[in-house]
Amino acid sequence: MAVKHNDGIILTTVEEVLSWGRRNSLWPASVGLACCAIEMMHTAASRFDTDRLGIIFRGSPRQSDVLIVAGTVVNKVAPMLKLIYDQMPDPKWVIAMGGCSSAGGPFPTYATLQGVDRIIPVDVYVPGCPPTPQALLWGILELQKKIKAKKEGKVWEEIPVREVPTASQPIPIKEKSPLGL
Repeated sequence: MAVKHNDGIILTTVEEVLSWGRRNSLWPASVGLACCAIEMMHTAASRFDTDRLGIIFRGSPRQSDVLIVAGTVVNKVAPMLKLIYDQMPDPKWVIAMGGCSSAGGPFPTYATLQGVDRIIPVDVYVPGCPPTPQALLWGILELQKKIKAKKEGKVWEEIPVREVPTASQPIPIKEKSPLGL
């Protein structure tokens, strides 16, 4: 909470500045396991350009504060994913991108982990199969809201899934009237 005086002086707290820096400079470690990874790469490319939002993908978990799990997590990969999460410094957050990482997707088998939240805590779920880059940006913005609400001591309210832009939602088509208008 910054207070501005008439003399042009802005007063704030160190905690507020750190919170602002944390939520506006997220450095995700990407775990691209399936087709959702292509959409995640598309989000970081020039059209959507996550760099302008302060989101810079890192190759090392020790330099990251957000873990984006994009794709199907099989039981063989789950221990490595847990290790990557454990190597990240605190505070850390997790985004589960797509139906496969959120709930196993169309693979209800013994070899597929039925949701990454069974091994690590998830902060934001991005629905879709695969989710569009806009949906991933929505998830990142929701994570920023969650970080800000936690700093302010407020309860973060989740937005219902039906309001999330995804590729699987049909485009509403207006029906023609009987008069041909």
